[in-house]
Amino acid sequence: MIIDLNTAEKVPFDLDGRIMFNSEKVQLIHLSLMPGDVVAPHSNPFDVVFYVLEGEGIISVGDETAILNEDQTIDVAKDIQRGWRNVSDQILRLLVVKVF
Repeated sequence: MIIDLNTAEKVPFDLDGRIMFNSEKVQLIHLSLMPGDVVAPHSNPFDVVFYVLEGEGIISVGDETAILNEDQTIDVAKDIQRGWRNVSDQILRLLVVKVF
C-alpha cells in the first residue's frame, strides 16, 4: 500500500504529524515542526528513533540536550523523557520510528 504524506492520517496531537506506516511492531511518523514549535518532554512505553530529514532542532533526552541536523539520528529508550524544540527560522522535518 502506498501512503502519500499529504493524505496520510494525522497524529492525535496538535502538531503537523502524519502516520506513514503503522503495525503492531512499528509506527513511522513524519513530523514537521515550524519555527518555535515544541514537543513537550514526555516518556513513552516504547523505544523511538528520530531521523532529521531537514532542518535543525534541539532534542532533550533525560537531563541532556543536543542539537541535531539534517541526516542525523538518535535513539531514545522507552520510559526516558524526550522532547524537541525548533529554535531555528526554518522548518524541522523528522521521521519518528516507534518500536513496540
